[in-house]
Amino acid sequence: MVKVLICDSVDAQAVDAMRAAGVEVDVRDTITLDELGQVIGEYDGIVVRSRTKVRAPLLQNPGNLKLIIRGGVGVDSIDVEVAESKGIKVINTPNASSNAVAELALGMMFSLARSLAWADATMKAGKWEKKKLEGVELAGKTLGIIGYGRIGRMLAEKARALGMTVVAYDPYIDSPDLISLDELLSVADYVSLHIPHTPETHNLLGAVQFAKMKPGARLINAARGGTVDEDALYAALTTGHLAGAALDVFTEEPPQSEALHKLIALPQVIATPHIGAATVEAQERIGGEIVKLVQEYLAA
Repeated sequence: MVKVLICDSVDAQAVDAMRAAGVEVDVRDTITLDELGQVIGEYDGIVVRSRTKVRAPLLQNPGNLKLIIRGGVGVDSIDVEVAESKGIKVINTPNASSNAVAELALGMMFSLARSLAWADATMKAGKWEKKKLEGVELAGKTLGIIGYGRIGRMLAEKARALGMTVVAYDPYIDSPDLISLDELLSVADYVSLHIPHTPETHNLLGAVQFAKMKPGARLINAARGGTVDEDALYAALTTGHLAGAALDVFTEEPPQSEALHKLIALPQVIATPHIGAATVEAQERIGGEIVKLVQEYLAA
């Protein structure tokens, strides 16, 4: 019998479906890396989300392991080359959460435009700050999308429906419809990132890039921590060059450093705890894709 270990939270219906298909499933969604290292070789496959990082040391003695499924868009939390060199197949579920992340980015744009988080906080504090809460509209503004894959294209469709102009840059796509990063930064009122964190995209936006952005522009990062230089972002916000930022991802998750806490505490920053895929619908789709991938593995 095929044995699969669920290392992070997965939709319960997906677990039931795998068991119904004859898979022996162990759910240990709070397992530590030390604990995982002790048992990983006992399983044919493991399922991880963003919490569990599968790095090279975990894969030194993989035993029976032949399959790693990453429930989500990226696989940057897994040392794919090491896994594949040991005959372990790595698969993700890129379609399942794309719409959820695109909707979050759009919601963050609305929140930045109208200072919704700050307005709510002042109301809860018993204040009536109406005169300080003049916002801006998204219609007529330019959205610059960095990373024009599934999520980027979904966000573009939603933004155009609101009357926004959309421009895009993608370091991995060669297309005449895309523009350079410098041009995007110079024209965008909102910049939204939708790229993986790789050596090539590490701190893709830093002090030099922020200086090229329009005064008063706003940044959204619902992609991956490490793609934005957070110290440089703090400086661009506190000098007033950028009007705001919405961040769902960070270099440390959860944030630990004093510098990150200072960034998050800024009133012009909206921060959320990596909830891009955290919708009921996305979790059901992710679970469904995981079941399908396990079934395909069994049929191979």
